Amino acid sequence: MKLLSWNVNGIRAVIGKGFGEFVATEKPDILCLQETKARPEQVQLPLELAGYHGYWNSAEKPGYSGVAVFSREQPLEVHLGMGHDDHDREGRVLTLEYADFILVNVYTPNSQDELRRLSYRMAWDQAFRQHLEKHASHKPVVFCGDLNVAHQEIDLSRPRENRRNPGFSDEERKGFTELLGAGFIDTYRHHFPDKTEAYSWWSYRAGARQRNIGWRIDYFGVSVPLINRVVSAEILPHVHGSDHCPVGIRLG
Repeated sequence: MKLLSWNVNGIRAVIGKGFGEFVATEKPDILCLQETKARPEQVQLPLELAGYHGYWNSAEKPGYSGVAVFSREQPLEVHLGMGHDDHDREGRVLTLEYADFILVNVYTPNSQDELRRLSYRMAWDQAFRQHLEKHASHKPVVFCGDLNVAHQEIDLSRPRENRRNPGFSDEERKGFTELLGAGFIDTYRHHFPDKTEAYSWWSYRAGARQRNIGWRIDYFGVSVPLINRVVSAEILPHVHGSDHCPVGIRLG
């Protein structure tokens, strides 16, 4: 089973930048999107998604945030949000239950310039970890999406210069460490523990993508019992259309 995740930075924009061809080429069984910035009725999906069941969680604020999942197999249940009023207005979490695992698609809030939203981000990280733990007590969990954190220095080009910047603060990194410590594995680092220059997001400024000055902030994580089913993990930097590129795993 092939699962892909991509922060598309606006689904209506990316549809005009080869999104249909990407789906046709990669043929994912499950495709998770973040930062859709639209409600489903605003989007004319490409024909390549005609064989998929689509599920959306859109933000109350128009043109902001939002996640979606397109699945060839119909899930047993679908839940929007985490059941927290403080965290569920921005359309950031979709949870789908399948026969042998639970999938959680997430678009984690950015702590913003000068870390002005860091306290909210810390509360979010705790709530999201508890959300995963709750589901993992019932069935193995796969979580994916834009986690808005580069976990270790190996996960971004310039760690020294970015140490107190959003996405690489000590607090955000600790939050991700605690998430993994709750019984989850970063699948890419499991398969490629020492691989450098492997990034999933690049600034639009100063030709960062062409020079591969990037960050790895998009992840697939799995419950510890599920790791033996993760046949492969990948990053697809050749896929353009957003400031992020897709990431993926294959379950055996």
